[in-house]
Formats: sequence, structure tokens, C-alpha cells
Amino acid sequence: MALKLTINQHDINTLCDRVEGAQEGAYAIHKLTDDYPSMTIDDGYAVQAELRKRYLAKGHQLVGWKAGLTSKAKMEQMGVHVPSIGFLTNKMARTEDVGIKTSEMVHPRVECEVAFVINKDLKGPHCTLQDVLAATEYVLPAVEIIDSRFSGFKFDLASVVADNGSSARFVTGKTKLSPEDINLQKIGVVMKKNGEQIAQGESSAVLGHPAEAIAMLVNILSDQDEILPAGSFVMSGGITEAFPVQPGDKITAEFEVLGNVSMSFVA
Repeated sequence: MALKLTINQHDINTLCDRVEGAQEGAYAIHKLTDDYPSMTIDDGYAVQAELRKRYLAKGHQLVGWKAGLTSKAKMEQMGVHVPSIGFLTNKMARTEDVGIKTSEMVHPRVECEVAFVINKDLKGPHCTLQDVLAATEYVLPAVEIIDSRFSGFKFDLASVVADNGSSARFVTGKTKLSPEDINLQKIGVVMKKNGEQIAQGESSAVLGHPAEAIAMLVNILSDQDEILPAGSFVMSGGITEAFPVQPGDKITAEFEVLGNVSMSFVA
């Protein structure tokens, strides 16, 4: 099933120019629906697809996807009502031992997530939790650094989808476990900022089970006539709300069973 669009290719290119410029230049823009009030979520995915095409043409490599706005806390924080997805490239990956530059982002915020690595193709539109678990090679702990490019961190769903789900950076931990060896619904996590606890949650906050978020993602991809290929790295969405960071901050996400993920931020 193809996307149902209300905008044409010229509009898609114009909107993609805005998003691409804001992402690469680290500056804020007003939300896209200010100028295109009838813009739909499908229109947002068309802009996102154009953005992905441009980044791949520049040499980025697609490593996987992310589910976004998958917890009640995140939906309430952002004022949206359904989850979304975005793509991930190798240029977004960071390691625990290298400071992450906030100057390359507009509104950097952190959230802890359970990530999946898939070893079989997954196809929608009827992908289920069981399908995801059967195709998962392992899960691992992760922190996503999101960065809405919209002024005041205020946006609607069509705009955030076009902005690739606020994707910016991600960091993974070292523990890799088969889904058979862990209760994916009951992974507790504590997030600490400069040694102080700022949030705690449980993986069940993500659509009841993080694998449900992956199934949802696969089914949204199906709407765009795409599949989730074997080898994909997929982030299932924030377990808690997202927290702002600035130069000098150190973040640690402490996951039950899966271990810790740490990172520091520099100017």
C-alpha cells in the first residue's frame, strides 16, 4: 500500500530542504505545518523518504530504524497520539568513550531504549510480536540522543515524522542477549545525569512490550512498500520521557540484566 499524499514532489523537495538544512546546520525552524496546514502523516513520511535518499547519496549507510513516541510518557510530553518511525545511519552512531558534541544539535535530549538486531527479513502489514521475537538475533541496551529541529521543541506529528522522528545520535551498550534469555517486558532502567537519578521506568512502558514497537515499525514500513531487512538495528522507543543535556553532562542508563550505557557531552 503506497502513501496517500496531499503534497506534490516540489513541496516534498521544499520541505526536505528545510529539514536537511536545519539538521546539518543545527538551527531551529518553525514546524512545517505552519506553511502547509493540511500536511498529513503520510506527507511527513514522503519528506522523510526524500531525506533518507539524500543522506544515502552523500555516503551515509542505512543501519536500521527507530520507533518513536512509543510510550505514554513520550506521547504526553510531545502532545501526539500515535507512534512514528525514523531511519538510522552509521553517521548517527557514537561510542561510550567519545564526547558527543552538543554544538552539532539544536535541542539534544536523551532517552533509554531497548534495541534489537534482526537476523531475518520482516514484512508487514501483519507483523506481530511473535514474528519479531522469532527474527531477533539479540537485544542490547541503548540511549538515543534525539534532537527536534523545531523552535521551542514544539511540533506536530506530521512535522516530526518529516524531521525523521527527531533522530540525531545513538549509543549502545556491550551486553547482547537472546530474547529467550530475558523477560523483555520487565527490564527496569534508571537514568542518571551527573550521578543523580532523573528517571526510572520499565520496558513494558513501550507499547506494553518493546517487540510490539518493532512490529508496529515493520507495519508502517509496509505502508511505504518497504520491509525491515535482516541485519537491521532497531531502537524500540524511549522508556521514559526525554531529558535535555548540555556540555559537561554525563549520562548513564542502568538497565536490569542488560547492563549500563554511559556517555558524556561536550560543546
